[in-house]
Amino acid sequence: MQNAGGSPKKSTRPKQIAAFALKLLVSGSLLYFVLSRTGISEVIGIMAEIDPVRFAGAIGIFILMVLLCSLRWGLLLPDHFSQRRLFPLYMIGSFFNIFLPGLVGGDVVKVYYLYRETQRGAHALASVFMDRYIGYAGLMALGLLAYPFGFRSFQGSWITPVLPGIVALFIITSLVLFLARPGGRFAFISRLHDYFDSYWKDRPVLLKALGVSLCVHILSSISVWLISTGLGAHVPLTTLFVFVPVIATLAALPISISGLGIREAAFVLLLGTQGISPEKATAISFAWFLAFAAGGLPGIFFYLREKGSAAVRQSGEKE
Repeated sequence: MQNAGGSPKKSTRPKQIAAFALKLLVSGSLLYFVLSRTGISEVIGIMAEIDPVRFAGAIGIFILMVLLCSLRWGLLLPDHFSQRRLFPLYMIGSFFNIFLPGLVGGDVVKVYYLYRETQRGAHALASVFMDRYIGYAGLMALGLLAYPFGFRSFQGSWITPVLPGIVALFIITSLVLFLARPGGRFAFISRLHDYFDSYWKDRPVLLKALGVSLCVHILSSISVWLISTGLGAHVPLTTLFVFVPVIATLAALPISISGLGIREAAFVLLLGTQGISPEKATAISFAWFLAFAAGGLPGIFFYLREKGSAAVRQSGEKE
């Protein structure tokens, strides 16, 4: 997992190459499907008219979201890690998720750096997993809390049962995940469950982490609202509180490259219920992704700094 510079390697195993190729095919096919019906020139033309202040606001929101996520991760770590340490690691993970999807996942990067410092693999993996899990729990909670308030805007449409269905699937998956406890050759998973049990026993920390997750996803929906209004599309914020969890869940499915294609199709379908044209919905999706990509760019600075620090340490050990 480590190269001479002390950084994650890109795996070139055939199965991973095949999986990446499949994700590329899914993203490419869906993007072609969407753009063939909207027109790339029309979408670019709409994006060019975005209010730069609102676009900059969406970039700032992304950085604030990463900061909050690093605070949440810190709550789940029994060892003391300062935010000066966790925020850069989260920015590095975000950079890898956005710019190198399917090659080295951002969560893998965070596990790697945490393991390098603690030498506790199960602990590192469990903390990153719980951070991700509570993030999704907050996403589902926001959607459910907003559902009654946004219901009027999509009542009677095909979207009505989608969010409740996603929440039900999340609950069922959670029960299976946390109640199943295999042994034997799966002893490592059993050790992970020991960490999971310790998290569940500390309810105040879990509630704080869930509260942070709610704030993160509220900000995410606000960033979509900023992008939408910046492009002249007015969708009620309460409706976006319901739509964004659906979009984020679909985009997180491990079948595409960083959600590309799936996210655009979801925006077109969902915003179409609000009278937004496919061209404008696609432009909103691309602009939202670009704002987050711009916000994740500082991750490369932190990554290069980590590589430099690792090189210095290795040089010192040789001497």
